[in-house]
Amino acid sequence: MGQPTPATDDGWWRSAVIYQVYVRSFADGDGDGTGDLAGVRARLPYLAELGVDALWFNPWYRSPMKDGGYDVADYRAVDPAFGTLAEAEKLIAEARELGIRTIVDIVPNHVSDQHPWFRAALAGGPERELFHFRPGRGEHGELPPNDWQSEFGGPAWTRLPDGDWYLHLFAPEQPDLNWAHPAVRQEHEDILRFWFERGVAGVRIDSAALLAKDPALPDFTEGHDPHPYVDRDELHDVYRAWRAVADEYGAVFVGEVWLPDTERFARYLRPDELHTAFNFSFMTCPWDAARLRTSIDDTLAEHAPVGAPATWVLCNHDVTRTVTRYGRADTGFDFATKAFGTPTDLELGTRRARAAALLSLALPGAVYVYQGEELGLPEADIPLDRIEDPMHARSGGTDPGRDGCRVPLPWAAGEPHAGFGGEPWLPQPDGWAAYAADRQAEDPASILRLYREAIRLRPEFGDGPLTWLPAPDGVLAFARADALCVVNLADAPVDLPAHSARLLASGPLDTAGRLPGDTAVWLRA
Repeated sequence: MGQPTPATDDGWWRSAVIYQVYVRSFADGDGDGTGDLAGVRARLPYLAELGVDALWFNPWYRSPMKDGGYDVADYRAVDPAFGTLAEAEKLIAEARELGIRTIVDIVPNHVSDQHPWFRAALAGGPERELFHFRPGRGEHGELPPNDWQSEFGGPAWTRLPDGDWYLHLFAPEQPDLNWAHPAVRQEHEDILRFWFERGVAGVRIDSAALLAKDPALPDFTEGHDPHPYVDRDELHDVYRAWRAVADEYGAVFVGEVWLPDTERFARYLRPDELHTAFNFSFMTCPWDAARLRTSIDDTLAEHAPVGAPATWVLCNHDVTRTVTRYGRADTGFDFATKAFGTPTDLELGTRRARAAALLSLALPGAVYVYQGEELGLPEADIPLDRIEDPMHARSGGTDPGRDGCRVPLPWAAGEPHAGFGGEPWLPQPDGWAAYAADRQAEDPASILRLYREAIRLRPEFGDGPLTWLPAPDGVLAFARADALCVVNLADAPVDLPAHSARLLASGPLDTAGRLPGDTAVWLRA
């Protein structure tokens, strides 16, 4: 293989619009009902017309798919369900020819139980040192080594026939790696180089704050300050080493870092560590003007000391779709209920989702758009016998899981399975074709056309800071460069501030030229 030219870092990531591709549900190129790289390659013109700067791919590596590909068996191979390594290389190159960079997902906290390291560890090899194996407690070792709980529910430990237990913060099929071992660190630096040499422009780091564990593995009941496995200080040495690798290639990082402490969060964004991190405060904020303004202010303030750009995210592959979330009486995000809760008003949710799109795309920093958000897709109800997400089974059925936001996309209204390809691996709801991309492309009032125009006009806001403008209660108004963004989250319409031109609105103004509730507008000052 001839080596492609490595990606170059010209600061593109500071204001990029990045589109998240969940490959399994994006487009099916071979008709087997599973999205694949061939499907993505065929839809690259669609993504180019949308105007995005980069694609972030959820894991496409070889995997038993016990957790949607986040159980990786081989980081240097593409799973056969998605295609081949050669196809991935073609996709990276073809996207770059269209001006679209590629970001891949790395899952450093754990691997699949089918990974060669873990299989060798189970056979009693020295690879056991690469994981967290411990004897159990109790008279016969019948109790887990500590009281840690899995993020997916139940104990974070599984016992083997030989009596030892191994740690898994997620599913039992995802054993945690021992990041205190130098071989683990070296392997991941080699994996980074493997993909950077294939032209990848960046890496998204899954569960980025969970890697390092207290070697004593203490119970939580013994106190956990510092936390035994979240945001431990030794983790920063790992990311400094990764940054040195990325800098060789001009590549960038975005970390999945969920931390309530803003100062601790900002440490990951120091100039010698990660370039960016996801902003979960904004994504999980209810549709409330005061709370959204606080989230925006806090986000910008926590990034300022380290000179890192903020990121703005409305939805991803782990949370309820924006239309559904904003269409509820209680619009706050609830991990426990996800798609359930108060009934959803899809018309209201769509109106708010359109306004939220203009809000997020006007803010300073990078924006992530999860596939299907540009089509205004709602959360889908998945029949219980079709749910695949392990969160559902591990919770005893109390958690509906995340499959509702992962339903395969509708591309063509008049084709079988709405043009996705073969019969989809997750069922598409009745009426899904109404959201099809081909139908929306022809409709000037569609949310797809709104996203295309907003991304095209986004440079009007320049790259400067945000200045809040006076506004009535329930209204957000700010200026950047010569552009203004006004979002009315109240019920009553409001007058627009002085302006020279109207650039774009998420919905029609009223007959008096005022901005209705749950509507946003971009203006030229």
